[in-house]
Amino acid sequence: MQISSDIALDAWLRCSIIPAFDLNLAYSIKFMFKESALILVAAPIYSVAIAIELIVSNLRAKKVYSFKGVLENIYLSVINMGLDIIIRGAALLTLEIVYDWRVINWTEGAVYWFALLIAEDFIYYWLHRIDHLCRLFWAVHVTHHSSEEFNLTVGFRSSVFQPLYRFIYFMPLALLGFRGIDIFLMYSITQLYGILVHTQLVKKLGFLEYILVTPSHHRVHHASNLQYLDRNFGTVFIFWDKLFGTFTPEMEEVKYGLTKPIKDVNHISLVTHEWKRLAADVRGSSSWKVKFRHIIGRPGWTEAKSTEHPLHHDLRGALDPSISESKIEKRFPHK
Repeated sequence: MQISSDIALDAWLRCSIIPAFDLNLAYSIKFMFKESALILVAAPIYSVAIAIELIVSNLRAKKVYSFKGVLENIYLSVINMGLDIIIRGAALLTLEIVYDWRVINWTEGAVYWFALLIAEDFIYYWLHRIDHLCRLFWAVHVTHHSSEEFNLTVGFRSSVFQPLYRFIYFMPLALLGFRGIDIFLMYSITQLYGILVHTQLVKKLGFLEYILVTPSHHRVHHASNLQYLDRNFGTVFIFWDKLFGTFTPEMEEVKYGLTKPIKDVNHISLVTHEWKRLAADVRGSSSWKVKFRHIIGRPGWTEAKSTEHPLHHDLRGALDPSISESKIEKRFPHK
């Protein structure tokens, strides 16, 4: 029944007489069916995991959750999901158009899905890394890092506007012969795994630390400690970080959040605080070149510091005054 329904829907999608709006809607519906099945499987797992984390942390008298923090995480997740649903049809249609120019024809099976897993995780490593190293995209991604808590619900604390451009990164995958619907499904699967590594309860996992992104690796990624900044970008596999020089193991205790916490947090500033700072820096720039540098340069770059080493400022926007110059030079030596 599932096979026949997929064939029927594919026939509808390929029908040249249907309007583009219907095509967008159809791709969205087909993906939503598959995604709904995935959510039905994942929801009980998350519910049990969150309940265990909440109970165990309370028994250990360790404050891991707060009501305000959970509400913020849900709020950001809902906005992200709403935006994702709005543009999903157009994104899938774009990938399907690129797919028509594919250079590889796969036979769907275990090899196809494993190759897609590796390729999608590789692409998302670079998306995630650029989100940290370009201020325009950091303004999007910062919402995921602004929590000073670290628990499973932080995994749902989404980069609100990322759906607007994420599919662009996936276009090479479509060119390599992966269907748009399958790319989005694999993205959902990898993100479901990624949520599970947002926990303080699970310590190091032996040999898995060499292959997978583990809670230990991802705690480092969410840290505001200087030596941990902008490290461990992987979602499923940690070997991308080791291959491209962005891996750091968890050593000292992690301090979560931003080095410069958000002041006067409300439902608007939670999403827009970095955009406001970026706009202020652009308005105050002395030239168009400097304006452009503020937009595409590293977070924390300022015109005043442009003659010093490029990472002199905290990559998340403001150097912690408690960090000494010697520590900065140790982590970011002059070229």
